[in-house]
Amino acid sequence: QYVHKVADLIPPGAQVVASGLGEEEQRAAAAVSEALAGQAVALLGSGDIGIYAMASPALGLADERVEVVGVPGVTAALAAASVLGAPLGHDHAVISLSDLHTDWDVIERRVRAVAEADLVTCFYNPASRTRTWQLGRALAILAGHRPPGTPVGWVRDASRPSQGSGIATMAEFDPAVADMHTLVVVGSSRTTVVAGRMVTPREYRWAAP
Repeated sequence: QYVHKVADLIPPGAQVVASGLGEEEQRAAAAVSEALAGQAVALLGSGDIGIYAMASPALGLADERVEVVGVPGVTAALAAASVLGAPLGHDHAVISLSDLHTDWDVIERRVRAVAEADLVTCFYNPASRTRTWQLGRALAILAGHRPPGTPVGWVRDASRPSQGSGIATMAEFDPAVADMHTLVVVGSSRTTVVAGRMVTPREYRWAAP
């Protein structure tokens, strides 16, 4: 799907190697192998390639023989935040709820730490066809440290024609709205909704000299 989205940018004659989700290590290894063979390689991903994406496995394999140029993109947290308002106005954290490669015990420990720190939390990979309970569990942990009126926003396909979004309170939010194309943003105890938009105050105080 990523290759399809940039088909108009691929020059004639370029070799295109596409693979499915779940083959990240093999794709990274193939890209590095082609680069070592002298090819100019573009490794594609959605959002920013350094955020839960292909830069990490590829650069973990690429040594000093490979010249790397990172092209920054807009990660899902920033794209979704612009749709919801200004939920990331103060300290925040991003956590992937996919336990395909990270044990759930580790993920839950991180969610608890974020909950106790009262950070705005962005959940990547909140649900899929086979992972249906993780988001609800994570929200229950946060609910133990947030008032029930805390805003929770969701954005599906941010910045794309099929974009959809919504804001609810933590007590009313339905985890069923989320899938792998969705990012969920849970406010801190200071986050409010103003004119239908999530706002987390900056709370900066300038000290007198």
